[in-house]
Amino acid sequence: MNTFQRYILNKLLWYLAAFLLAASLNFFLPRLIPGNPVDAIVAKMAQGGAAEGEARRRTYETYMKEFGLDKPLLVQFGTYLANLARGDLGTSFGNYPAKVNDLIAASLPWTIALQLPAILVGWILGNLLGVLAAYKGGAFDRWAFVGSLVFSNLPYYCLAVLLLYLFSVAIPIFPSFGGYNPGSTPNLSLSFILDVLRHYTLPFLSLVLVLIGGQAVGMRSMAIYELSADYVSYMRSLGVGDRRIVGSIFRNAMLPQITGLALAIGSLVGGALLTEVVFSYPGLGSTLFTAIRQNDYPVIQGITILVTVAVLTANFLIDIGYGLIDPRIRSAQRGER
Repeated sequence: MNTFQRYILNKLLWYLAAFLLAASLNFFLPRLIPGNPVDAIVAKMAQGGAAEGEARRRTYETYMKEFGLDKPLLVQFGTYLANLARGDLGTSFGNYPAKVNDLIAASLPWTIALQLPAILVGWILGNLLGVLAAYKGGAFDRWAFVGSLVFSNLPYYCLAVLLLYLFSVAIPIFPSFGGYNPGSTPNLSLSFILDVLRHYTLPFLSLVLVLIGGQAVGMRSMAIYELSADYVSYMRSLGVGDRRIVGSIFRNAMLPQITGLALAIGSLVGGALLTEVVFSYPGLGSTLFTAIRQNDYPVIQGITILVTVAVLTANFLIDIGYGLIDPRIRSAQRGER
C-alpha cells in the first residue's frame, strides 16, 4: 500500500467513525424532545371522534407496536441502524403511512433549486466584488467593504424577516409564503413558472446577499495580500492593463475561496433551513420544522442524516483533493516533519 492509499484509508476510517457517532446522536437526540408522538396522534384522532375509551387504548397499542416504540431503546436503535444500512428511513409518524424517503424526495428538489443557484451566484459576484474593491481602493473599496461587512454579519433568517416585512407587508410586491399560489397545480405553463419565480425571489435574495457579503470580505483580504506581490508590480511596470492584472490577482487569490465553495455546496442541504421556515418554502427546512413540532422522529432523523452525509462527503472529497495536490499533507499525516 503506497503513501496516498494509506492517506485515503486513514481519512476513510476517521469519516466512518464520525458518521457512526453522528448516526447515534441522530437517533438519541430527537427522543429527548418531551412528549410521545403516539400520544399526539391518538389525541388528534380523539378530537375528531375517531377513537374513544377501549378503542382509543387499542389504537394507542397498535401504533406503539407499528412504530416499534414498545420495544427497549437499544432494540429500536439496532432496528434503526439495520434500516439505515438498507437506505430505509422508516415511516413518518405525522404523515402515516407516508414513507420518509418519499417526503424527503418531494422536498429536496425545492431546497436544491433555492440554495444551489444562491451559492453559485453569491460566490461569483462576491469574489468579483472583493477583488475589484481591493484593486480599485478609494471610495469604491470603502463602500463595498462596509456593505459586504454588514450583509456578511447578518444571519440568513434575520435578512429573510426584513425582506419579508419590506416587500410583502410594507410594500406588497412579492408573496409572503409558499412555493406557488395555494390552489395551483404544478405544471410547465408560463403563468405557473412566473408564479414560482415570484415566490422564489425573496428567499433567494435573503441567501444570495449574505453570501455575496461573506465572499467579498474574504476575497478582498486575499486580493490585498496579492497586490503586494512582486508579480503585480512587475506587470504594472510593463504597462499591463488593469483587466489582466485583476484577472491574475483573482486566479491566485481564489484557491481558499474554492475550498469555501466546495464546503458550501456540501452543506447545501442543511444550509439556511430557517430561511425556508420564514417563507414557508416547501423545502427540507419546512419539512423538518413540521416534523419537530409533531415529534416525528423518523423524518427528523432522515433529514439530519442526509445533512450529515452531505457535509461528511464534501469534507472527505476536499481532504482527498488536498492530499492529492499537496504531498506535505500526506507527510504530516505520517508524522513526518
